[in-house]
Amino acid sequence: MTQPVSAHALSTKDAGAVALRTAVTIMERWKATSRQIENTLRISRSTYARAKDQDRAVSLDSDQFARISIILNIHAALRTIFDNPENVYGFPSLNNDNDFFNGQTPLDVMSTGSFISLYEAFRRIDALRGAQW
Repeated sequence: MTQPVSAHALSTKDAGAVALRTAVTIMERWKATSRQIENTLRISRSTYARAKDQDRAVSLDSDQFARISIILNIHAALRTIFDNPENVYGFPSLNNDNDFFNGQTPLDVMSTGSFISLYEAFRRIDALRGAQW
């Protein structure tokens, strides 16, 4: 006999699906490849495919939720820093000569799969907004 699914479990799966879908949409607008998205968010190819389906719930672990949160925060920082969508969505794909990025794009650094690299990319981008918020 199957166990009933709790309302909390459903809401967590639904919230996870919405959060994942949002992060994927943002990263796609940044011109990230599917491989970069999968590595950055630490999701499988099948989870990436499910994220595109509005009617599918997904189970995410705390690391994946943290990665999604960082992507959403990077997006928020970019929206604060830049007034135009071209820069908000184009910045992550631009080569960056700052010491941390060493000529790589923020997307390249974020998509190494390392949580630390993702977080450090966020810190560097967030620092650009200074006292703007």
